[in-house]
Formats: sequence, C-alpha cells, structure tokens
Amino acid sequence: MVVSDGLEARMGTLTASWERFTPWRTIEGDDLAPPGSVQLEVLLKGVFDKKRLLDLILNFVVFEDDGAQIVKKVAAYHQYHAVNKAVNSTISACGIEAEPDLLFGRFPAPEERNPFSVKEEQAPYGRDTKQFGDRRIGVVWHTQGSGKSLLMVFYAGKIIRHPAMKNPTLLVITDRNDLDDQLFGTFSGCKDLLRQTPVQAESREHIKELLKVASGGVIFTTIQKFLPDIKGGSYPVLSERENIVVIADEAHRSQYDFIDGFARHMRDALPNASFIGFTATPLERDDRSTPAVFGNYIDTYDILRAVEDGATVPIYYEGRLAKIELDEDERPKIDPEFVASSRGRQWSYQDCDDRFSFRPSGVAAAYPQQGSQGGFGQKV
Repeated sequence: MVVSDGLEARMGTLTASWERFTPWRTIEGDDLAPPGSVQLEVLLKGVFDKKRLLDLILNFVVFEDDGAQIVKKVAAYHQYHAVNKAVNSTISACGIEAEPDLLFGRFPAPEERNPFSVKEEQAPYGRDTKQFGDRRIGVVWHTQGSGKSLLMVFYAGKIIRHPAMKNPTLLVITDRNDLDDQLFGTFSGCKDLLRQTPVQAESREHIKELLKVASGGVIFTTIQKFLPDIKGGSYPVLSERENIVVIADEAHRSQYDFIDGFARHMRDALPNASFIGFTATPLERDDRSTPAVFGNYIDTYDILRAVEDGATVPIYYEGRLAKIELDEDERPKIDPEFVASSRGRQWSYQDCDDRFSFRPSGVAAAYPQQGSQGGFGQKV
C-alpha cells in the first residue's frame, strides 16, 4: 500500500501502523535520491519496476501470527537492497558463476533484463575479484531498531531458493541463549518463506547430528557449542559440503576470533562453508578478527539514515554531574598515594547518601517529562 500527497510518499502493508509506513529512498539501490527529490517518483520507480515488484512480492513479504492477529510485513528499501547485495556476494564467495540479480522462485525462467535500464557499475564481487571463492561473504551492518532480524530472514529465504545454491544448509550462530531463542522465534514465524521448519540445536552432540545431512536445513545454535571434547584439541570435520552458509549474528564480538576463538573450530568443522555476519554495531578500526572471518562490508545502514527514515528514534544524551563530598574527619584515612596523585585536580563534593538518592530521583523526574514529549524511547 502506498500513501502519498503527490510529493511525499510512504509504503507499508494493510496491517501496518502508520509508524511502519516508510519512504523508499532509492531507485537502483546504489545511491539515495538527492534532497528535494519528489518522493512519490522515487518510490514508483524504485518499487514498481516490474522485476523489483515481483521480487518484493515473492521474496520479501512475511506473515507473523502473534496469537491475536496476523500481521503482514514487507521489506523496507534498505532491507531489500541489502539482501540482494548479500545474495550476490554469497554466490561469489561460494565460487559459483551465476548471473546476479536473477528473479527466481515460482517463475519458470529468469526475467529478461530491461534493455532501457542504466548499466550499473561492477559490483565488488564476482569471478574477476579477490572475493570469488574466498568463502568470506561479508558483513551487513544495520543499526539497532532497523529490522535486522527480518533482514536475516529475507536473506535466508532467498539463499535457500537460489537454484545455484542447490538446497543449501544454513547455520545461524549467536553467542547468547536469549539471542538464539529470540532469533529462532523470528525465523520459525516465517517458515513459509523459508520453505522448511528451523531446528534449534540442544547440545554439542545434537549440532553434530544436524550438520551431517546431505542438503537443506536451517539450524540454530550458540557458538559455544563448537568446543572440542578435549581442551586444546581440534574440532572434528562434520561436513565438507560447499553449499553450507554460516550466518553469524552480532559478528563483531570477540567470540568470533579466527585465530584462537570459536570461529576456528567452526572452520575446522565446516572447512568449505561460507561465512556472513550481521551486526548492529560498526566494526572498530583495529578489529582484524571480524574481517578475517567474514570479509568486508556488504551494506551499511547507520543511525543517521535510520532516524531520517523514521525506522528508529533519535539518540539524546544528557550528562549529569553527580557531586560527592568527603567528610574532613575521614580525610586522614585516605591512602597517601591517592592524595598525591589527585593533588591539583578540581573536585566537587557532596554527601554520598545524597549522591545515591540524586541519581534515581533525577531519572524518575526525567522519564515523565521526556515521555510526555512523545516520539522516542529511553535507556539508562
């Protein structure tokens, strides 16, 4: 459903609240429409191109049943283009020669390319790139609140249905049980798109059994289950298939260290698997482990764009000075080395009991005041 006044335009579904109606800010997915562009024109060209519209309907619509109602959800522009970039990067990292951006599914033959469309620049993946056959698909960084879990569902659904992948096995990795349960619940609610029911590994022995399959499967596990039976030993090879894709949530974390972390054991267990990471946190400049395991960025959607699109709320920081005061009678009891190191510094003191009561009372006073303004959440 598209809602527009002729200039501004938003797209959503019949069951979506107004907050879920979002703009479509790009046509081809490479560059955002410049400021001042007619939003309706960008949306019509970006969504209702014949091939993109069929792709959206076929691969980017899910229905979630929360027990009270069935909610229809469709991908936003940043999810749609990120998934297609990730799919093309996956095909390349697996060393498969296939035409990018194929329309596949229930259609008997790929849609022919529009001869009048503008030729896009060479993508950073494919046969003539270093990434071809490298098994490192890349990292998708989409900020918190922008629908990263659904993004992963759309990616999984399209990879599963890609004919060149030949019914792959997807291994979804998290580093905490609560995240594993949460993501597993999201995928399970979208099993129609995945064409199969996801399975959650219950133990280290269970994950070994689940990975010893000839094809197919969407498997969830925590990375800690990839621990050798003998401390310091190597993990046994579970499968040498080349159409296994490891999907790691929050891929920037230290658990995915390729040198001496769990990522090494995953590589030992699945030597020919390909790795893709999804994260809501940008990689640090000195982070070498994450690119070593997953590769470079495939797509980014930062907090500024998310706020502009209304996908998430802005972040405001309000600093509070919590003053402390030391009783002069207690001063002789202070470590002389601390006194020497702090000499010359400016200190503000207040009674400690007042300090501890100041913090919760200040927060309690700020919540109703800020909440009454509406439009954003709060975190301490």
